[in-house]
Amino acid sequence: MAENLFFVLLLLPAVLAALLSGMNAFLAIGGVPVIVGVIAWLSGSFDIALFNAIPARLTGVVENPVLIAVPLFILMGSVVDRSGLAQQMIGAMTNAAAGSGRRLSLSILALSGILAATTGVVGATIVMLTAIALPGMLAAGITKSRAAGLLCASGTLGQIIPPSILLVLLSDQISNSWLESQRANGQFAADPFTASDLFAAAFLPGLLLILLYGLWIAFSFPNGAKNAHDGPKPSVDKDGRNLGGRFLAILLPPILLVIGVLGSILAGIATPTEAASVGAVGAIVLAAVQGNQSLASTLYQAGLDTIRLTGAIFAIIIAASVLSLVFRGLEGDLLVYALLADIPGGAGMALASLMLVVFILGFFMEFVEIIYIVIPVAAPALFAAGVDPVWFAVLVAMNLQTSFLTPPFGLALFYFRTAAPQVPTLEIWRGAAPYIILQIAGLGLVWAFPEIATWLPGLL
Repeated sequence: MAENLFFVLLLLPAVLAALLSGMNAFLAIGGVPVIVGVIAWLSGSFDIALFNAIPARLTGVVENPVLIAVPLFILMGSVVDRSGLAQQMIGAMTNAAAGSGRRLSLSILALSGILAATTGVVGATIVMLTAIALPGMLAAGITKSRAAGLLCASGTLGQIIPPSILLVLLSDQISNSWLESQRANGQFAADPFTASDLFAAAFLPGLLLILLYGLWIAFSFPNGAKNAHDGPKPSVDKDGRNLGGRFLAILLPPILLVIGVLGSILAGIATPTEAASVGAVGAIVLAAVQGNQSLASTLYQAGLDTIRLTGAIFAIIIAASVLSLVFRGLEGDLLVYALLADIPGGAGMALASLMLVVFILGFFMEFVEIIYIVIPVAAPALFAAGVDPVWFAVLVAMNLQTSFLTPPFGLALFYFRTAAPQVPTLEIWRGAAPYIILQIAGLGLVWAFPEIATWLPGLL
């Protein structure tokens, strides 16, 4: 056991060090455990025959029905992005709300919620919002720091609002950890944890964050432009009437697409994979009808995006499967159970410690890496100790979203800085600070009142 402890303590820091060194994530997560496993085998602490299970694990990954939804949701979001639909939506909302900083900001927040449910890609959303909405926000009297904070925070909503790639991947690992913990407790007929459960659980917390952001905007943002001649004016037709019809024509179809995809999942009419396929087809139809790019070009670019991102995600999933195999072969899971039993404060303190670890890792690592490294290691022991998997999953998702905004390494801040180099870094950090506080407050509310996350899944 002492030798096993040594190799377990060697394994995880070695993987993290390889990732932080800039090594390819697939090699770091999948290669380092193999090296550690071989060294442990030479010392008599690891059964090398366990590596024979790797092909079966790879087959399980590619045949996982939940993970089939990943490329479909990526395709849906990429089509909305590449076709110009997202740009049209942002432009229409910006023009309709021009002239009032507060109204414009609230409109951008509402639109970000819609984009979060259609694209779900943080980087692309922030860049689009910044390029199209930032000039109008500055003209409406909103300071650079406030505009930066709102655009960064709004752009990260795609991490928590379903259907998102983060929630699909997280549900897969939570499901595996939940079943493992129940088997460890002698429960072999436990109710499964599904992606639909997590989508339902994340819905109200996502709305909670939007509400908190909206309250901050309503009480702190200016209501009018700096003067009557500043900023863009609402679009009008030749008779001087607002183009309400065009506004609805641009926004209504994507909203209906979101309602159809998400509503069918929450209502139990379709599985996430089925809904994702319908969403992808719906996005292609919208691109053909409303897009400002040729359909062939849109599908070509969206297809390339889907192949690249899906390949990267599945490479990490496969590598993480090897890491999990070596970790369990070294009896690391038993060590985690023992550690949990010895922590003062029990499962509550262990969960708080894990939240801190996830938050810190979010500065340096992608959410896919965190999900497939941390969750298989820590979640089974927490579930065996009585932590609700639905509540736990939402806490992790909100935690990961917060790390996207937190200086100095928050990825959302880097995306904004790339799209708006004229805004100083300190201004971006200053603008993000209130939203970090609001996200921590939202996380605290879900911690204090688990029903925010568990009520809707239980109802459905």
